[in-house]
Amino acid sequence: MEEAGIVFFLLQFFLLHFLKIDAVELDTISRSRFLTDGDTLVSPTGIFKLGFFQTGSSEHRYLGISYKKIPVTTVVWVANRNHPLMGASPHVLKIDSPGNLLLSNNISMIWSSNTTTASGNVTATLRDTGNLVLMDQNHKVLWQSFDYPTDTLLPGMKLGYDYLRGIEWHLTSWKSIQDPALGKLTWGSDTKNYPESKLKQGKMVKFRGGPWKNTRIPGGSQFQRNLTTELSVVITEREVSFSYNLDNSSFLPRVTLNSSGQLESWMWVEDGKKWQLAMSLPIDVCDTYSICSAYGICRLNRFGQSCGCLDEKRFVPRNQKSWETGDWSGGCVRRTPLACKNGSEGFIKYSDIKLPDTKSTWFNMSMSLEECEAKCLMNCTCMAYANPDVSLQGRGCLLWLNDLIDIRAYSEGNGGQDIFVRMASSDLSNDLFLMQLLFHYAYMPSN
Repeated sequence: MEEAGIVFFLLQFFLLHFLKIDAVELDTISRSRFLTDGDTLVSPTGIFKLGFFQTGSSEHRYLGISYKKIPVTTVVWVANRNHPLMGASPHVLKIDSPGNLLLSNNISMIWSSNTTTASGNVTATLRDTGNLVLMDQNHKVLWQSFDYPTDTLLPGMKLGYDYLRGIEWHLTSWKSIQDPALGKLTWGSDTKNYPESKLKQGKMVKFRGGPWKNTRIPGGSQFQRNLTTELSVVITEREVSFSYNLDNSSFLPRVTLNSSGQLESWMWVEDGKKWQLAMSLPIDVCDTYSICSAYGICRLNRFGQSCGCLDEKRFVPRNQKSWETGDWSGGCVRRTPLACKNGSEGFIKYSDIKLPDTKSTWFNMSMSLEECEAKCLMNCTCMAYANPDVSLQGRGCLLWLNDLIDIRAYSEGNGGQDIFVRMASSDLSNDLFLMQLLFHYAYMPSN
């Protein structure tokens, strides 16, 4: 039996390698069509390819998706990132009898899609979006690489959660520039409350992108001038997701999380034959998560960054001496504490800011802003409210049920939003207080 096994292995090696003269470009992988070393699975118009690659001087080999026509090798997805192929044994990607997409070296399994199907013919194809898809004979998707991102987010890929299938979409950095193994940094969604994206090192939040919103972003640089990026947010019982697309499919964009902790947006410039960096986050010190603590706001000036209280008239540092020495960990507190008596309090509007962390929030995207204010005023734990997504034509309510943290100021028209922060009546002007008092009674529920 042992001798028969050796003979079978040698026969497989001979068939896969010695009979193979030229590398083959495949359009489909099936139970009868394998992908071996040197072969590539190519998308319909040749934008992407799936094949084996090496990084740097390492002899380790990986199965990954990269751009086919770009001279700079750019990998966007890796199958076996934690299990490199080693040695000279033949490597093959095939579909086994249960319907798995299986990477093996004819001795052991290296990676698998972990899918099973009883529907007969199963095939794998690579789409022009960069999505590797496993389908049954009825073209039902059984598995897709877009559900398992590595360090790159392509147009149409999602961040967030698919609750029905129990899948989380997030990016994980490479361990190093030349090692695609799982790194320590992740860029994913925090969807326990209102969704937003966070950059984490382990469990520690390093940077927060802000509440998700549907929007269209015009190109800001010369090579993107006629290009618009559309951000799409889905919030349903089935899924909570964020994705992006371009209005011109001839451009090749990608967003990557590198091993140094930068989230970078890249665009391929054909004339220069290079990747052009369009944006990098975090941008500056003010993007450091919660650098100014509760009710503090980070502003940039000619001397660098500076922490101040959200409103120096109505807020004061919790520890003045520490604040003056640059220790902002104590944050700020209201000069006049809230009493929450009979709706006597009101709200002050602050504009052009990054909305605070949403980890302790409540939201209803069908509410008007007026209904949102009334809802907040009737809840003594509600510290502020806002419309997180102005694209919804006046609808959308987000309530903060705890201290406000991680706020920064933006220059006017540079992406900031409005927030309405709860204040004691004595901190409101007389006219404003009267208007809010009348508003409160107008929206009080009748008995």
